[in-house]
Amino acid sequence: MKSSPEDLNDIVSFKFGDNEELCNELLRLVKSGKKTATCEALRAFGPQGEEIPVVGRQDVALNWDGTKALLLETLEVTQVRFCDVDEGFALAEGENDDLAGWQRDHKAYFERSGGFDSEMMLVCERFKLIHVY
Repeated sequence: MKSSPEDLNDIVSFKFGDNEELCNELLRLVKSGKKTATCEALRAFGPQGEEIPVVGRQDVALNWDGTKALLLETLEVTQVRFCDVDEGFALAEGENDDLAGWQRDHKAYFERSGGFDSEMMLVCERFKLIHVY
């Protein structure tokens, strides 16, 4: 049974990006339909971190202030090395016009958030927008 936006008290929530400006931009891209995928370093998941996305699960993307912004449903989850991310996935993230731009911007993000290695494992997720709060 699908959750309605009103009965989402115990679901997983997260924020896009690592600062308010980036969070706002990524939420805008999802709302516009341009962003249908996201990724994070595998190291961010686990007992002390986020829960790995699960196909069919609905999660809430939060505004930077912690209020609900969007309800998303996970369509696909894969684990891929940074160096093996293809242009199709990079474009689905909606932030760049080509793979080289995606690599540049994501390298900078991972350097800010724990370190970068071209062979680091990523959790790559494709999703669909269910509801805008």
